[in-house]
Amino acid sequence: MADMCPTCGLPLELCVCKVLDRETESKIRISAKKAKFDKIMTVVEGINPDEIERTTKELKRALACGGTSRDGTIELQGEHKFAAKKALAVLGYKESNIDVA
Repeated sequence: MADMCPTCGLPLELCVCKVLDRETESKIRISAKKAKFDKIMTVVEGINPDEIERTTKELKRALACGGTSRDGTIELQGEHKFAAKKALAVLGYKESNIDVA
């Protein structure tokens, strides 16, 4: 017998809870700020703390840049505001919930 999801009751192979969680999340804000030595850094705020490590890894891979997750935010090296929005949409986040400042 296949393992069942405790949230939706479907088999784990058919479970869509994580996708639905991403779609119903609060607003995600993407902005740029200056860091040390006048370098530009892209900051992504509003990602669910359970998903932040995986999302950071995927964004760094998709945008071919360095970065880290710190204090509930994702910091990416370079100015990637619009590319980060597209990458988040590919990862399953609703584009209408993503705000680029």
